[in-house]
Amino acid sequence: MVVAYLTSGESGSVATTPAPATASEPHVLTGLIGAPIKHSASPAMHEAAAAAVGLRGHYQLIEVAGADRAQLRGLLDGVRQMGFAGVNVTYPYKEAVVELLDELAPEAQAMRAVNTVVVRDNRLIGHNTDTTGFARAVAPLVESSSRGPVALVGAGGVGKAIAFALASLGVHELRIVDADRAKAEMLAALLRDHPGVSVADTVEAALHGAVGLVNGTPVGMLPNRDSPVPEALLHDGLWVADAIYSPLWTPLLTAAKARGAQVMTGRELAIHQAADGFKLFTGRTAPIEAIAMAFDGVMAKRYGSA
Repeated sequence: MVVAYLTSGESGSVATTPAPATASEPHVLTGLIGAPIKHSASPAMHEAAAAAVGLRGHYQLIEVAGADRAQLRGLLDGVRQMGFAGVNVTYPYKEAVVELLDELAPEAQAMRAVNTVVVRDNRLIGHNTDTTGFARAVAPLVESSSRGPVALVGAGGVGKAIAFALASLGVHELRIVDADRAKAEMLAALLRDHPGVSVADTVEAALHGAVGLVNGTPVGMLPNRDSPVPEALLHDGLWVADAIYSPLWTPLLTAAKARGAQVMTGRELAIHQAADGFKLFTGRTAPIEAIAMAFDGVMAKRYGSA
């Protein structure tokens, strides 16, 4: 049933069966599990990366909403059986898949969240390239603000990755706030070896004296047009980053820019996590420029400009 689902295009998946690869052009099959994902730029980025290194890539969108443990296990078994090199995992399954994998890389084990599953010798191995990707993307902002205090809104799958990235960059204080305080406390506990990590009661408290702000929630992702942070709390002494790239300019970033804050869209995170994931899937390093051009092409087609 899972194999039929992955190849039929039913239940919201975007599926086309790739033609057989030629001997001179090896084929790599990868994909994405999550919901909603029709907006994803990952197919374009990964297929461009494959072409850049002489592979013929096919990236399958596997959109499944409300999957329970048994359904996720079935999907992952299908990925294992069908010859995938691996799959990315996005909202809302980055934490749910952790217990279903055969092995976790150290960074995924530490944060208990996975966005990349690699198939090796019929084993499913979990990684987190959101962490490495976000660390590379945000490093200039962190360094230019002298690693001052940062407020992180959201302690879910991507929030965890962002928190570990910021900790790895040596921010002096990381203040985590989440509508579910227990989730924020669990994340702080995972980062107990990093000094300066705390849980804030409110967004306002998290931002008091902060130099940086990151949105690690899906608030602001289309079709939602809300912001996780009241506009009155934004100012020109902040840098503000958003993990969302659909739209590229979220309500939060638009308001922050209007208030004079330095802003970073989800573009850099998307590009760098894709590059790291592609290398894990294939063992090959694709030019960042090819991945970036593919991402920008998707954004230009969708919104008129990147």
